[in-house]
This record gives sequence, structure tokens and C-alpha cells, in this order.
Amino acid sequence: MESLNSPLLDSAVAELSKLPGIGRKTALRLALHLLRQEKETAFNLGNSIINMRQNIRYCKRCHNISESEICPFCNDSRRDQHTVCVVENVKDVLTIESTHEHKGLYHVLGGLISPLDGVSPSDIEIDSLVKRVKEEEITEIILALSPTMEGDTTNFYIYRKLSGLPVKITMLARGVAIGNELEYTDELTLGRSILNRTLFTDTFHE
Repeated sequence: MESLNSPLLDSAVAELSKLPGIGRKTALRLALHLLRQEKETAFNLGNSIINMRQNIRYCKRCHNISESEICPFCNDSRRDQHTVCVVENVKDVLTIESTHEHKGLYHVLGGLISPLDGVSPSDIEIDSLVKRVKEEEITEIILALSPTMEGDTTNFYIYRKLSGLPVKITMLARGVAIGNELEYTDELTLGRSILNRTLFTDTFHE
């Protein structure tokens, strides 16, 4: 697409097109839509993005998003402090919360082990999970990673790292279809998979 003869519009389109799933044509439609709105609409959008980026951080304990050092889940004394659900990313926290079946805490890895993509165990939050198990009174780790090759590889690596520590390691029941991303699993199926979770060793050696 050629220049729009407006450096300001060109700049806005270029930035919007950097968003995932947004091509240059879609970015242009979005930019032109904002131009047709009241200035306040664009200002509110811009300010909300700036405030989000400046004020949202990651929880020092579980690595979920938070507006303070410790996230609301970790700060909630009503939640089971002895059970930790391990997920790949923040979207998976929201997905599992939508089932209303998990009453414990979370640990967000920030990715999955994937040698082909250059992601090693040191690139995600596995060491901090091991540290939590050693330092906190955690009695169960629920491995709630997507049942993909990368998810299973990460599950097994975590299992090996935690072996020998006094903690039960479980994983979601295989009601979640093999190869599916967790966020695309319906709430009922995911909820049942949490309730019917199995010991990781039993599943791995089947």
C-alpha cells in the first residue's frame, strides 16, 4: 500500500499494523474510523493504553498481571494457598477462572519449552515455581498446560524438577482434546478436567 500523503496517518497505520492479526488494510480502516469519531474517543483510547502500559506489572509471586507488586489472587486469603495451578500465560488464568472450579492460586510460566522456537527452560518461570514449592506450604501443583507437544514437554520437565519435593503433582484430565490450546476449550469441559485431574505420574506412564 502506497503512502497516504499524510505522515501522521501513515504513522498511525504503521503502529496499528504491528498488532497481532492486524494487517495494513485493517490498520487503515481502524485509523480512519478513529478519525471519524469525536476527539475524546481517540484520546480515551490512547490514554487507556498508556495507563495500562505504565501501571500494569507482573506479580512478584505468580507472574500474573497486576497493578501492584502482588496480584489480587495471591492477596486473597479466601483462596486455597496450598494449591497452585500452573498455566502458560495470563489468558489461561482468565480461561480457568471462568470455570469457577479452581479455588487456589496460579503460577504463570510465560511460555512453554520449545527447542524449535528457541525457548528453553531458563526462558520461562520454572525456577521460580520450584522456589515457591520449597519456600511456601504448597501441597499440590496442578499442571494446566495445553495438551500439545510443547505442553507435554514442559509438564515432564516440571515434574522432574519437582520430583523428590513433598508436593503432589496432578494434571488436567484428558477431557481437553489432544493438540488443543487451553483458551479454546469450552468452560464445561475445562471445568470437568480440573475436577477430575489425575496424578501426573499415572498419566505419563500410561
